[in-house]
Amino acid sequence: MLLAGDTFESNHLGAAMIDRVGALLADAGASIFVLPGNHDPALPDSVFVRGRFDLIPNVSILGVTHEEAVCFPAYDLEIWGQAHRDYFDMAPLHGARPRSTRWQVAIAHGHYEPPETRANPLRPSWVFGDEEIAATGADYLALGHWDRPMRVGNGVVPAFYSGSPELARSVNLVRLTAGGDVMVTREPLIRQD
Repeated sequence: MLLAGDTFESNHLGAAMIDRVGALLADAGASIFVLPGNHDPALPDSVFVRGRFDLIPNVSILGVTHEEAVCFPAYDLEIWGQAHRDYFDMAPLHGARPRSTRWQVAIAHGHYEPPETRANPLRPSWVFGDEEIAATGADYLALGHWDRPMRVGNGVVPAFYSGSPELARSVNLVRLTAGGDVMVTREPLIRQD
């Protein structure tokens, strides 16, 4: 499971919420990869550190437990991304990582700007465009920052925002096939109370 930033609205959460999230992560029954975003950057006193999420065996936090990549030799897979480390503007896809595995999945948290509006001086922070997406050379790019699901870019690298699960009521399911294809579908969330 990939969480592409802003998992938390801020780093200022109470102990009860932190404990609840820690229990959910530990009981998830899957490997979870978290990229801190602009709302929950990887600071020394971040929610990830205060909650001791770094000690949960199935959780990898880029910028906290791993500098920028996690490798899975059994799957010939690497997942990489650049965590937000403060609240200031950054280039989410600056300096793509050279491929070292058959499959490479990148994660970024920021705002996609298409070529026709990229020069807009009023554009938001944390911006990237088609060139930066293509430069990743990744098999898939998981994106966070937008609350709605959307495919972006020029198609060189499959790049998708999943949107906020609460608002989109779906998640992106990515399949890396034996034939080398990348298949992405939106799957509805089933609410369990």
